[in-house]
Amino acid sequence: MSEHTFLRGPADWWRDAVVYQVYPRSFADANGDGIGDLRGIISKVPYLSELGVDAIWISPFYPSALADGGYDVDDYRDIDPRIGTLAEFDELVDALHSRGMRIFIDVVPNHSSDRHVWFQEALAAGRGSAARERYIFREGRGDNGEIRPSELISHFGPTAWTRVEDGQWYLHLFTKEQPDFNWDHPEVREDFLKTFRFWSDRGVDGYRIDVAHALVKDMSEPLPSRDSYDVKVMKDDGTDRLFDRDEVHNIYATWREVFNQYDPPRVAVAEAWVPANRRPAYASTKGLGQAFNFDLLIAPWDATEFQSIIDYNLTEAAASGSSTTWVVSNHDVIRHVTRYALPDGVDEHEWHRSGGVNPMPDLAVGAARARAATALILALPGSTYLYQGEELGLPEPIVPDEHIQDPQWIRSSGEMKSRDGCRVPLPWEPTGVSFGFGPAAPHLPQPDWFANYAASVQDADPDSSLNFYRRALRIRKSMTVTDAIEWLDAPAGVMAFRRSNGWTSVTNFTAASYSLPVGEVVLATGAVTDGAIGPNTTVWLQTA
Repeated sequence: MSEHTFLRGPADWWRDAVVYQVYPRSFADANGDGIGDLRGIISKVPYLSELGVDAIWISPFYPSALADGGYDVDDYRDIDPRIGTLAEFDELVDALHSRGMRIFIDVVPNHSSDRHVWFQEALAAGRGSAARERYIFREGRGDNGEIRPSELISHFGPTAWTRVEDGQWYLHLFTKEQPDFNWDHPEVREDFLKTFRFWSDRGVDGYRIDVAHALVKDMSEPLPSRDSYDVKVMKDDGTDRLFDRDEVHNIYATWREVFNQYDPPRVAVAEAWVPANRRPAYASTKGLGQAFNFDLLIAPWDATEFQSIIDYNLTEAAASGSSTTWVVSNHDVIRHVTRYALPDGVDEHEWHRSGGVNPMPDLAVGAARARAATALILALPGSTYLYQGEELGLPEPIVPDEHIQDPQWIRSSGEMKSRDGCRVPLPWEPTGVSFGFGPAAPHLPQPDWFANYAASVQDADPDSSLNFYRRALRIRKSMTVTDAIEWLDAPAGVMAFRRSNGWTSVTNFTAASYSLPVGEVVLATGAVTDGAIGPNTTVWLQTA
């Protein structure tokens, strides 16, 4: 690999970056097999550059049986042949870097797939072998070990233990195809350092760390049992048996030593569903560098809630020496156009089970709120993570039961919502077998109404969602400052703040109009009439 695969620049380039998440199997399909691929992403690099993002984050592209959408990894240092090759990955890195964009990749350290060479070795080696020590194997209970080692559920089903042929059981917090690593084992720790060097040497700029809070576990007797993974039942002092243990940060300190060997230093962002007071440790500059703030994913459309979340996260980011992250959509949640289109308090699982019609979402309201929320978070200090298709204003499609791939839905017999809706392949053109996604039918079915949201259609419409995102990102680049915010007086239901350069953001969460402060309007998500904005609208002003 040549030196040009590296993109130089300031060490803290990530602090206010806009990062675009690519779910590779659903982004663009170049070879016509119905699955998105690296060649497809390469073909869309000019689109991403015109959109104005600073980096892309690619969800898992590793060899995988797709038991959990690619988060069951067979080999951490290779590419699924259905998605591409290492040579194509290098080409993608070059294409992004040549246009000034960086690249994050997903790393899944809590578990491998059951096809990983180490797990296959562990199965063959048997009880008491060194190979089994890399994972978490235990004897069962009962006269013949036929009872699972503890009453521990998995995220995707009734048990977190699966029995192998010789009678032992192994731990999997997710599907049975995702055995958990034993992070007390030095070979596990060293192998992931090798993985980070492998990808960093290829020019990768950053990493999204899956389930970052789960690596270190207390598996002493009696083994942990629990019937819920809700953050509310997690201990918030670092002593939980399974999650967010203080010792996990010793691992991230060793990763930081590797990251700092590069120029600029590599960065990572933690997916850590932990109590809010525990999040800053993951974002420490001595550890990963950033942690996802998911608070807005579950917040109602309410000014008081938004302001409280913003205040808290900016304070915590300052305490950790990091910058916070803002997220309103990703590959695990209902697209935010639809989320904001549903009445507050609606059970998303029930809504999915109704086929998306009970209640019917008010998509006009949802689209207005989605644009307003996006403009709001883009005006804040910190980095913003966008999810593919949100720039098109896509609502959530309902995938027919017979096409669902998500183990969360399958293993709960439909009790938990499928995440496949937000993973449906993107519409690039208004016609064709896959709306321009590729030459063949896509791996998840697209609804007919996708034609109205196609990127090529929106490209020609100055008022489209796509062109709104382009304008917002272009203006943001010219106005961003790295300081804190100053809250401005506003009536209930309206939120307003100012940055030190006079950049002022006003969001109207109410059903009434609101008269704006004096200033030049530089961006508006809705109409501005006689100096006033209507409901569900954000405006950026340049004030004195």
